[in-house]
Parts: sequence; structure tokens; C-alpha cells
Amino acid sequence: MRILLVEDDPLLGDGLYAGLSHEGYTVDWLKDGASASQALKKDVFDLIILDLGLPKLSGLEVLQKFRKGGGKTPVLILTAQDSLEYKVKGLNTGADDYLTKPFDLDELSARLRALQRRQVDRASSSITHGALTLDPDTHSVVFNNQDLHLSRREFALLQKLLDNPGSVLSKEALSQMLYGWDEEVDSNALEVHIHNLRKKLGIDFIKTIRGVGYLVEKI
Repeated sequence: MRILLVEDDPLLGDGLYAGLSHEGYTVDWLKDGASASQALKKDVFDLIILDLGLPKLSGLEVLQKFRKGGGKTPVLILTAQDSLEYKVKGLNTGADDYLTKPFDLDELSARLRALQRRQVDRASSSITHGALTLDPDTHSVVFNNQDLHLSRREFALLQKLLDNPGSVLSKEALSQMLYGWDEEVDSNALEVHIHNLRKKLGIDFIKTIRGVGYLVEKI
């Protein structure tokens, strides 16, 4: 899952970047509202974590522009503003959740997973697809009653495909989800991850649609 983190506090931002990356997310971090607004016009993210008190453009202005432009990505406001007035204003502007500082990283991660479930209209945390069960809460995968070890990116890739069964996901979209701006990516990196998943799940679990991308068939 690719997250846009918009936070101007360098200490908090660095801690969030490290913590969320460790949790398996791909994180792009920006420190002002103007840069965030531009990034949201060019790139696609799965979730957005947005501070309100940002330089150059406030978080509420970023959110308002994004929603007016048709942006549908879930937004979690993360701010020190804990008054009811700010919470109501943030939610009415288009935020999907509101968390005040200080906070616990475990709670933030749980809220992000809840937003992702809501986005794909999934009631429970785990995903079952035939003989496979993937649980984002515990970062575990069971296939044919056997625990599977997946790398961080293999897990994220498999979850993205399982969240969209029957839909072809383009190579570009999958690569953007797996790698942030600051990461060097080999030209065949996505194909390597697909190959590794097929070795563990079977050659036919992930289908290749030539010239387009990949899909997991709907059961």
C-alpha cells in the first residue's frame, strides 16, 4: 500500500516514515501543503496522512482542492488540533478519519487498515481466496494449511491483487504501489516479485494479461 505522508515536523515525520515503512507500507513524505497538492495531481496513492498546520498551504486547503478535483483516496487527518470545531471542519471538508497528536503507531496502523477495508468494501480484516488466507493485521499468509513467508513487497503485491479480484492491474500501477520516489527500481523488479509469488502459490494463481498487467481471478 502506498501512502502519502504530509507532515512538516521533521522528528515526527521521520518517525512515521520509519515506522510505517517497517509495517510494510510504501511511504512518500512531503513537508508542505503546496508540494502535497501538486503530488496529488500527478501521482496515485492508496491512502493519505495529512497534517493541518502545514506551511505554504494548509492541510484543509490541500484536502479541499483534492476533493474538488475529484480525488477519492481516503484521507486521515493527523493533527494537534483536538477541538470539536476542527474535527467537524476536517470531516466535513472530506477527511475519512481524524486522529489527534500525541498518538500510538499501533492505533494509526489500525485506522489505516480500517480505511483500506472500507475502500475495497471488505468487512473483515482477513482475505480468503480459495485455499489462501491473507491477514493484514498479523501480516500472515496461510496457503493449503501451510504458513507462507513473504517479503514486505510480495505481501503488499499479493494483497493488492486480492483486494481487486477479477480486475487487471497495470504494471505501472503495481510498481507505483510498491516503490516510493526515493527508491531505485530495477526494470524487471515487478516481474521478479510475481515470479516469487508464483513459486509459492502456483504458476496459475496470478494471471498475466499480456501488454496490460496481472490479475487474480474472482472465485
